[in-house]
Amino acid sequence: MDGISDVAVGVKRGSDELSMYNNSNSGMSSNSDGAPNGGDSKKLRVEEAPPSRVIHIRKLPNEASEAEVIALGLPFGKVTNILTLKGKNQAFLEMGTEEAAVTMVNYYSKVTPLIRNIQVFIQYSNHKELKTDAANQRTQAVLQAVSAAQSPGSEVQEVLAAVSSPVLRIIIDNMFYPVTLDVLQQIFSKFGTVMKIITFTKNNQFQALLQFSDPVSAQQAKLALDGQNIYNSCCTLRIDFSKLVNLNVKYNNDKSRDYTRPELPAGDGQPSFDPTVAVAFSKDSSSLLGKIPGALNPLSAAAAAAAAAGRVALTGQTGSSGVLLVSNLNEEMVTPQSLFTLFGVYGDVQRVKILYNKKDSALIQMSESNQAQLAMSHLNGQKMYGKIIRVTLSKHQTVALPRDGLDDQGLTKDFANSPLHRFKKPGSKNFQNIFPPSATLHLSNIPQDVTEDDLRLLFSNTGGTVKAFKFFQDRKMALIQMSTVEEAIQALIDLHNYNMGGNQHLRVSFSKSTI
Repeated sequence: MDGISDVAVGVKRGSDELSMYNNSNSGMSSNSDGAPNGGDSKKLRVEEAPPSRVIHIRKLPNEASEAEVIALGLPFGKVTNILTLKGKNQAFLEMGTEEAAVTMVNYYSKVTPLIRNIQVFIQYSNHKELKTDAANQRTQAVLQAVSAAQSPGSEVQEVLAAVSSPVLRIIIDNMFYPVTLDVLQQIFSKFGTVMKIITFTKNNQFQALLQFSDPVSAQQAKLALDGQNIYNSCCTLRIDFSKLVNLNVKYNNDKSRDYTRPELPAGDGQPSFDPTVAVAFSKDSSSLLGKIPGALNPLSAAAAAAAAAGRVALTGQTGSSGVLLVSNLNEEMVTPQSLFTLFGVYGDVQRVKILYNKKDSALIQMSESNQAQLAMSHLNGQKMYGKIIRVTLSKHQTVALPRDGLDDQGLTKDFANSPLHRFKKPGSKNFQNIFPPSATLHLSNIPQDVTEDDLRLLFSNTGGTVKAFKFFQDRKMALIQMSTVEEAIQALIDLHNYNMGGNQHLRVSFSKSTI
C-alpha cells in the first residue's frame, strides 16, 4: 500500500470558495453536445477550459459518497485528491497526471457517467491542483479505501461495488457474421475471470449477459471494448452495466454457460458443453479468433486508454480495402457530390464512381480502410433519397478515373483535393465527434445575424419537419432536430457547406443529443 498520505480528501459544505463554477462556463460537460436522455440547457457548453488534472463534477446525487466519486476516476489512473461541495452537489477530483484526466474526460464525453444511476456532468476545472486539509477524521476511511484501490492485489471491488455491477449487458450491432458464446468468452476473458454468460435474441438483436468475478474487470472490459468491432467493420460491441449482480445459469450449452459449474446439464435438444473447450481457450488465445481474417485481437490496457481517448474503430486487417460498394441507391436522385457529403461524415472521401451499367450502385474510395469500415458500420441500412442503402467493402483497392477524353456523364468524380475533408488535420476535434446518423443535427459556423427562424426555414425547405431547435451560448453553434433520421440525412446532404452569406459556410454533422 502506498499509504494514505498520497491522497487527500476535503469537504466544504456550501462553500463559495469555488463560486466561479456557478456560471459553469469552465468547460465541457460529459455530453457537451447534449445527451440522449435529456435536454438540460446546462449541457451545452461552448467555452472550454484547457486540460487540467483537476476534474469538476456537477449534479451529484445528494447521497453520493466520496468513494463513488473517486470510482469515476479510478479506471484512468491514480486519484490524488478530492474536494466535495455537499451544498452544491459538486466535487473536484484531482488525478495523478494531466494525461489521466484527459483520458477520463474524453471517455465520459462518449459514455454517460452515472452515480447511483443518475447522470453527472464532467469537465476540466480551472484549478491546476487542489489544496485541502487531509486531517479530517471523517474522511480517513475513504482515504484508506482509495489508497487500497490504487495498490495491486487490493480489494478495490469494495470501492466500486456501489458504482458498477460485475455483469455486463452486451448488444451486437451489424452482425454480418455469427458471434458465439465462445467468441465472447475469449474476448472478455482478457480482462478478468468470466464466470457466466447467457445469450439471447431481443428486438431482432443478438444480446448477452456476461458476469465477471468482480466489478473492476467488468469496468475495464467496458472501457476497452465498448464500440469496438469483433470482425472487420461489423459485429460492433455495445456494452452497458446490467442492473443484475448475479446470473442464474441452469444449462451449459451454446446459449448459456456457467464456467464455475461444468456439471450442469445441457438441457433439452441443446448441444452439450465440453469443459475441455474452456481449457483450450485459456491456453490458446488464437484458437478461434486468430483463424478468422480481421478478427478483434483482445485489447491490452494501453489499447483501453486509446479506445477511451476516442479511437473509434479498429484498423483491423492490414491491407484491407478502403473502397466501399454502395447499392440500392435511388438512381434518379443520387450524385457523386451527395455521396461525398454523406460518407464524408465518417472519413475523407477520395473518389466516387456511380456504375455506368448499374446506376443504383457506386464505388466510394476513402482515404483509409478504417474510415471505410466506420462509414459501413454507420450507414449500412440507412435511408437515402427514400431507399435503404446497402454498404459493403469492395474487392477493389482503388476507384479508377475515366480515361482521358472519355465522357462518363459525370458519374465519376475525384475529391482528393477537396477543401471539405473533415479529417485531414491530425488531432482535429472532428475525430471525437463521430456519431451514427440521428434525427438531431449539430450546426456550426453560423453567422451572427442569422436567426432561429432563418435556420428553421432553411432546414424545412429540405423536405423535412423541424421538431426542435436550440442555439448554443455564443450562437455560432446550434442543435436542430428533424422528425426522422432520414430527414436529417437529407438535410445534411443538402446543407453541409451551404453558403450563409459573407462566404460563411454552414457546417452540419450528426449529434448524439436530443433537444
